[in-house]
Amino acid sequence: MEREPMRIREGYLVKKGSMFNTWKPMWVVLLEDGIEFYKRKADNSPKGMIPLKGSSIHSPCQDFGKRMFVFKLTVAKQQDHFFQAAYLEERDAWVRDIKKAIHHIDGGQRFARKSTRKSIRLPETINLSALYLSMKDPEKGIKELKLEKDKRVFNHCFTGTCVIDWLVSSSSVRNRREGLLLASSLLSEGYLQPAGDTSKAAAEGLSDTPFLDLSDAYYYFPDSGFFCEGYSSDDDVVLKEEFRGTIVKQGCLLKQGHRRKNWKVRKFVLRDDPAYLHYYDPAGGEEPLGAIHLRGCVVTAVEDMPDTKKHDDENILFEIITANEIHYYLQAASSTERTEWIKAIQSVARTGK
Repeated sequence: MEREPMRIREGYLVKKGSMFNTWKPMWVVLLEDGIEFYKRKADNSPKGMIPLKGSSIHSPCQDFGKRMFVFKLTVAKQQDHFFQAAYLEERDAWVRDIKKAIHHIDGGQRFARKSTRKSIRLPETINLSALYLSMKDPEKGIKELKLEKDKRVFNHCFTGTCVIDWLVSSSSVRNRREGLLLASSLLSEGYLQPAGDTSKAAAEGLSDTPFLDLSDAYYYFPDSGFFCEGYSSDDDVVLKEEFRGTIVKQGCLLKQGHRRKNWKVRKFVLRDDPAYLHYYDPAGGEEPLGAIHLRGCVVTAVEDMPDTKKHDDENILFEIITANEIHYYLQAASSTERTEWIKAIQSVARTGK
């Protein structure tokens, strides 16, 4: 029986149309021998397939001035395919895996990921469910803390280093390398959840291991009281509003209107249940002016929009394309803040309800 190609990486990217200069969100799947792209993640059959044998990849690609983090794949028949990622690390991760897949297929080899297991073997007696209950024990378990990073406060969480420390001290593992493997298993089975950009990036495959033994990588128990609060630009705490879901991020952004194309300052609140980005009048008011449904959306950075007047000299823009292909343009105060918003929206779009 013929073996099915390994799925190396998958996720939403923005893809340029082959005939017209249109960019649309696609669910992209990197296989050992090619790239399949689907209109939606749930679709059973792909819209197309790009063979990798004899292909070459180019990154960064500057062919499109206003679009950032674009890479170009040129197939053996000299046809170009353009993809746009949401941020730098995501683009580099796609390019790295595509290069590796091309290298292996051109050399007649099978693709193999770098294994973190090596010679580590966990005892077969380990029960993840029982271990999880021990970790949550109020007296002897991992202590939930209030941690602060990048102008955000993470409530009811703990660091990756604390997890490994606890696993070693409780004799659940023999050393930190084994603890890293066990913590990765707890993460993949949903007993631990990543909180913050560092741990989320690792869980999404942008690191050598899905779990990080670091003091600035934050995690939390899924049934805990975890929530994240952000700070405004003047370092005053933005109050956590009562709503059904957890507030992942909040703050003020410029939003372009759909009809008049004018820009207005709005207060945005990102929640994970339901997966909406609500926006409010920054002067006050408890009722939102509108909401952007994020489930299945694609978000990318853009440099400029020729069909609109720039708001100021430093256009730090990003674009949200919803599942039903409605385009929203927003502007952050800095490139760092833009990246934070993009990563937060991506996380909610993947995991929110």
